[in-house]
Amino acid sequence: MIKIFLTVRNRLAVTKKCIEALKKHSRLPHHIYVYNNQTNHLLKEHFDYFYELYSTKQISNISFTSNESNFNAFSKAVACNIFGHHHEEDPNKDKYKFLTFLDNDIIVAPEWDNIISAAWDYVNKSRLDNIKIVGQLPGGIRFLEQEHPIDKSLKGSVGSLGGSGFWCVRPNFFKDVGYLPLKQLVGQDKRHDQLYWQLLGKNTNGKPYIMGLKTKLAFHCGYVAGSVCNVLTKNRANPKKQELIMFKEFEDNIDKMSFDEFYNKVSVDQKVCNDW
Repeated sequence: MIKIFLTVRNRLAVTKKCIEALKKHSRLPHHIYVYNNQTNHLLKEHFDYFYELYSTKQISNISFTSNESNFNAFSKAVACNIFGHHHEEDPNKDKYKFLTFLDNDIIVAPEWDNIISAAWDYVNKSRLDNIKIVGQLPGGIRFLEQEHPIDKSLKGSVGSLGGSGFWCVRPNFFKDVGYLPLKQLVGQDKRHDQLYWQLLGKNTNGKPYIMGLKTKLAFHCGYVAGSVCNVLTKNRANPKKQELIMFKEFEDNIDKMSFDEFYNKVSVDQKVCNDW
């Protein structure tokens, strides 16, 4: 069993593709915890969609947050802390194989979770206690060091940094590594990853803390769906910035495609593939 922490802000069309990929391409039993953060486009449609998923037990949690409930801090960081505290209250928290952090513009590939599970088996068997995260290469991972043979067909390299749009972490991640200091994220639309890199570096005394696997596990579709964080950060002083993250044209284009059409498109798009 695994838990999936999924953050959403607008971009309903790609969210639907993200969750459909989880349903089609996952092999391990899983619980999906959705945090819909400050959505301002197609809000009723978001509620209707998640009502259907919740009522049919396709997701285990749905939370809608506001700027007020996020304390004017970066919403993803707030949601991550909430998810972490919730997980720590779970009597079965240590029985999960791993936890996955997933942005709603990430489309997982077939067998992604079995491959991650095999990597964690290797990490644990090899007593690589400094490895707190498993992801994929390149995935924003830097300072690569030793390469590890997971099995005959799979290799991974250890390093630092890495984008949390797709992180698979130990089930004790929050107890071990900790929570983000929200006071440092008030008025911010980024820095979730940067602050976790600091915590991870301190926790491991500067050792590599992430293993990147040399196989395609997920496709980052911000290029075709729009990047909320980048747009808000670049347009911080723009009074119309909330309109800029509606991405109406991207929404329409993605919504017109079936899941298979969308997946076939992004899985061969070189910019999408090379980004992550």
